[in-house]
Amino acid sequence: MAWDESNFWLSGSNSGQLYQNLLQDATEMPRRNALRKKIILPDDMLWEMSQQGLLKHLINEGMNTRMETVDVYMQIIPPGSRSGKHRHLAEECLYVIEGRGHDLHQDCDVEITETYAWKPQAEVKRYEWEAGDVIYIPPCTIHQHFNADPAQPARLISCINRIYKNSGLNDLEQYEDAPEYDPSVVLNAELVKKYIEDAAKCAS
Repeated sequence: MAWDESNFWLSGSNSGQLYQNLLQDATEMPRRNALRKKIILPDDMLWEMSQQGLLKHLINEGMNTRMETVDVYMQIIPPGSRSGKHRHLAEECLYVIEGRGHDLHQDCDVEITETYAWKPQAEVKRYEWEAGDVIYIPPCTIHQHFNADPAQPARLISCINRIYKNSGLNDLEQYEDAPEYDPSVVLNAELVKKYIEDAAKCAS
């Protein structure tokens, strides 16, 4: 061992229990998990008035559930309305429970080297969907959902993984807000019904 190097590795006075904390966390995980929800009741699912639209969170990292890797929410799009427009690095799939409409997707060219860079492609692609379909959103694709029915809502179940976010790549960018977005509103079931009814009346 070179004597000069020992001057460095033997320096420093800070101490901690990082490994011991990690071991304790692993030991206590079964007990913590036993307290986390495996069944999520409707009353436990959180409504949110978001820039992306009217959401009901089914599974989320902030809801104390057993799910470690996936977040799931229901998106409600009133008659003739649309979601917000956004982009995220994680891929996403959405199951269409109710309604019909279309998506607009703009793929991006992505390069991850020493830096992370992306550039939208010129082409915007349109995809039609209806109840029973699954919509796939590739990584880093700018996308937006449109309800084509002037009388009925569309409901989509979104599933997206947390892997990128938990790896330090929480790349989420909003380009356009949903028409219903109002940061002063605390969303609940009655308000969602009202948004749907009001939109249907305006279309008739």
